[in-house]
Amino acid sequence: MRNQPTAPTARYVLPEFTERTSSGMRTMDPYSKLMEERIVFLGTQIDDTSANDVMAQFIHLEHTAPDRDISLYINSPGGSFTAMTAIYDTMRFVSCDIETVCLGQAASAASVLLAAGTPGKRLALPGARILVHQPSLSEPVQGQTSDLEIQVREMLRTREMLEELYERHTGQPRNKISQDIERDKIFTAEQAVDYGLIDRLTTSRKSAPVAPVRR
Repeated sequence: MRNQPTAPTARYVLPEFTERTSSGMRTMDPYSKLMEERIVFLGTQIDDTSANDVMAQFIHLEHTAPDRDISLYINSPGGSFTAMTAIYDTMRFVSCDIETVCLGQAASAASVLLAAGTPGKRLALPGARILVHQPSLSEPVQGQTSDLEIQVREMLRTREMLEELYERHTGQPRNKISQDIERDKIFTAEQAVDYGLIDRLTTSRKSAPVAPVRR
């Protein structure tokens, strides 16, 4: 017998439920059930582990149905810039449209993923918040002068790349973005629509949007 593919798992113990299917009873966890509905849930800090999980699900879902949308639900404080760009590049690589939905918060690197959804399909719930800011080091840098210069150049490159991503997906001028990310800037869901980070608010998967697509 061939090994069955491993289902996505969370980093902590999840509740399980059993449901009846045409082939009998089966036990699932919430993440597996969401994946069946083509929903990828990013509910942790963005690091290499969570990025690999998200990318694997994107690629699998594209393989199973390349013409169907994938939904990325986000409630994340942000995290690693390189892990975020790995997810971002995969979002652009797959052929499926990516609907992004902010539940709770999309902060720092997570705000880029929210904004990078397919135009017209970037949503947030009314109580969500979005935070943008410039890149920062996770810990103090020590070493020789040449080592510090390398880190400075990398930070400047990262910031330039971040500004380009926000400019591409919000339509805001580059100089405004540069000013806005100098310190933490927090948007309500309504303000995020005006800024171009999302397209509209929604209160339910079944309901009509509560705010129009940004013009």
